[in-house]
Amino acid sequence: MTEEMNTEMASVQVIQPGDTLKGKVVKVEDKVALVDIGYKNEGILTIGEVSNVHIDKVSDVLQEGDEIDVRVLRINEEEDKVFLSKRAVDRERAWEDLQRKFETGEVFEATVANVVKGGLVVDVGVRGFIPASMVERHFVEDFSDYKGRTLTLKVVELDKEQNKVILSHRAVLEDELNKKKQELFQRLKPGDVVEGRVQRLTDFGAFVDLGGVDGLVHVSEIAWHHVEKPSDVLKEGDTVKVKILNVDPENERISLSIKETVPGPWDEAKERFSVGQIVEGTVKRLVPFGAFVELMPGVEGLVHISQISRRHIGTPEEELQEGQKVKVKILDLNFEAQRISLSIKEAQEAPKAPKSTPAEQHTGLNITLGEVIGDQLRQLKP
Repeated sequence: MTEEMNTEMASVQVIQPGDTLKGKVVKVEDKVALVDIGYKNEGILTIGEVSNVHIDKVSDVLQEGDEIDVRVLRINEEEDKVFLSKRAVDRERAWEDLQRKFETGEVFEATVANVVKGGLVVDVGVRGFIPASMVERHFVEDFSDYKGRTLTLKVVELDKEQNKVILSHRAVLEDELNKKKQELFQRLKPGDVVEGRVQRLTDFGAFVDLGGVDGLVHVSEIAWHHVEKPSDVLKEGDTVKVKILNVDPENERISLSIKETVPGPWDEAKERFSVGQIVEGTVKRLVPFGAFVELMPGVEGLVHISQISRRHIGTPEEELQEGQKVKVKILDLNFEAQRISLSIKEAQEAPKAPKSTPAEQHTGLNITLGEVIGDQLRQLKP
């Protein structure tokens, strides 16, 4: 044996089945890759030994020039062929890594390899499965566009004996949401005016997203005028300004107001109305003690029953009906208490005194000419 041959043989490393080696991909075909492992021939890596999840071709995972770790499966010395596995190495290391992530709750990224019935498959060194219910916080009808997407994940279930790895993207989203909630509850203070988006409408109000947490605008806080249904004024997706009325971190509740972010009708009323003024209004409600008259949207005053008519009445319905237009005189204003006292009878002209006859005008007395003549004739009788 020549010195050159001895040198060449010494440079070829000795390998055995079970060895883990570093190699470099030198050729990639659809179903196989050749890997330089420092042996006299390249090692053979079949498609089934490339990944722990299904792939259509080797190039889905490997490219020429990639440096990878592989395990020697078997050696065919007669044909000088060495069969390798990448997935065996990945699998062994993956279980250790996944166990650590499971115990610590670490968040990591993985790319969706396949969409299957019931969820998504990812390659995390072993086959990881994301059930459909653990993909998003909302319902997803079609997952077809998820293939190839990179998702943030947490390990929620691990069983090496059963080769079971359950992952969740939803858990990551919920953790992020809870973190945002805590930050928001610490930051938001009563009196703050912020912007939000209408998420949901109900009969009793509107839920507004403040950036990770929803607050409730009660129907009475939507507008200064009466709102029958929130949907009469708002629609889902609207961007609105809201004032923080109350923050309850313990129960995760935030009370909001839209109307408090705009000037109220009573602010305008200060500029429009004064005591002694006569204005026109609309009878809105009749109650046993009087009538509420609307002077402008959102501003009502009370006409006490004693101020409805100059004649005595038993009930307001004797003189008024809802929807009726009336003239009223403003008797008193209390803007802080949002109260206005009104009078209908004071807004009416006072009744004129009846005209006197010529005789009454001449004598200045409230008697007739006949009465005067009659008195004179009685005085002439004996």
